Amino acid sequence: MSSDQQHLRETDTEDRFDFKKEEAAAFKTDQGLTEETIRLISEDKNEPEWMLKRRLRALNLWQEMPMPTGWPGQPDLSEVDVNEIVPYIRPDVDVRAGVDDWEELPEDIKDTFDKLGIPEAEKNALSGVGAQYESEVVYQNMQERWEEKGVIFCNMDEAVQEHEEIVREYFMGKCVPPSDNKFAALHGAIWSGGSFVYVPEDVTVEMPVQAYFRMNSEGMGQFEHTLIVAEPNSEVHYIEGCSAPKYSAFNLHSGGVEVIVKENAHVQYSTVQNWSKNTYNLNTKRAIAEKGATMEWISGSMGSKATMLYPSTILKGPGATDNHITIAFAGEGQNIDTGAKVYHNAPNTKSTIESKSVSKDGGRTNYRGLVHIADGAENSSTSVECDALMFDNESTSDTMPYMEINESNVDVAHEATVGKIGDEDVFYLQSRGLDDDDAKQMIVSGFIEPITEELPIEYAVELNRLVELEMEGSLG
Repeated sequence: MSSDQQHLRETDTEDRFDFKKEEAAAFKTDQGLTEETIRLISEDKNEPEWMLKRRLRALNLWQEMPMPTGWPGQPDLSEVDVNEIVPYIRPDVDVRAGVDDWEELPEDIKDTFDKLGIPEAEKNALSGVGAQYESEVVYQNMQERWEEKGVIFCNMDEAVQEHEEIVREYFMGKCVPPSDNKFAALHGAIWSGGSFVYVPEDVTVEMPVQAYFRMNSEGMGQFEHTLIVAEPNSEVHYIEGCSAPKYSAFNLHSGGVEVIVKENAHVQYSTVQNWSKNTYNLNTKRAIAEKGATMEWISGSMGSKATMLYPSTILKGPGATDNHITIAFAGEGQNIDTGAKVYHNAPNTKSTIESKSVSKDGGRTNYRGLVHIADGAENSSTSVECDALMFDNESTSDTMPYMEINESNVDVAHEATVGKIGDEDVFYLQSRGLDDDDAKQMIVSGFIEPITEELPIEYAVELNRLVELEMEGSLG
């Protein structure tokens, strides 16, 4: 283990996330969402006319569509006021497209990502790294051997300029149209930054690529867009990390993710999100899987005041497969509403959904999901498993599965369990020398193990440590 790795492991995880820098912006819009703001963002990015038109169309949809209300048990969004949000902050970095040399970053930004362990992870376990600070990607690098095979990993703003044909074909059209929901429309109007990943046919990217999104300024919104296109018989694992320090005012994160998984390709999308407890986390993520393709979603969500996150996959080709694994943790004052949606639109398709949630100190978790099997999608199968663990009588957990089955020749299974941490289990571990806190932490670690074992070791360790801090009430 290198000295840098040893230092990182010895650094307190709370200290690594709960720090903030003085705001230093090269360009910053006013609060609120107007046509003038949209035009300023587009002009500052020197975007083509077609992208501006898409932004303005999304703005019109945002203004016309109502806030989501009336969902049973949904998080309270009454505090979410876009007029109080600064939608775009370009950090003070000389190179607009982001630098590819870590040492060229400004010291305050470099120090932020050094604390989060980004350069060390890049050296040891990744094929490429992108790092976004506020509204812009400030660092982007891809190993040369993958670039030589035609793999593209760059920020979305660069992709609009350098890979316009691909972006124009897929951006918020076939996968996540802005008309999908109000926050998809908001995202379409003021998106900024994010990742573009393109993997050519028959290419397997053997190590993950990672993007890290950091909100530093109070009262801002972050709206990164991720577009992944995996050509036939290709394979890639994309990892996303997100964090924000403690704030006194609310922040808004509303990202968008579109994944195109072509014939017999395989994409794994993993995310570990640790937001401030004053952050509203409202994302729209969707994949389209063609014939024989496999899509995997692995999500860990904690830290925010409210989260509404339901990654969805459209299985449009025979033999396509989708797997969802989710963990959610809610403490005092938190409402973490997560789940998954799968649309079986072709025969012989398969999906699995595994959800794990933990709530304590009056927090609330909820699984909200949809499985749709279309008429003609014969021999399809789906399995949904939802397990919830509660620490006390004040905490709550709900399960709201919804299944639309329009084909008779299918296999459908659903299982849900809800329970408290048993006194007998805690007593047994205490009899083996553990104190009460350590015993409960061990039970939770075992409970979420099916999720952590699917992550690279660095992320699995981090997720376990974040859950530990949530149990101590140390985060947010």
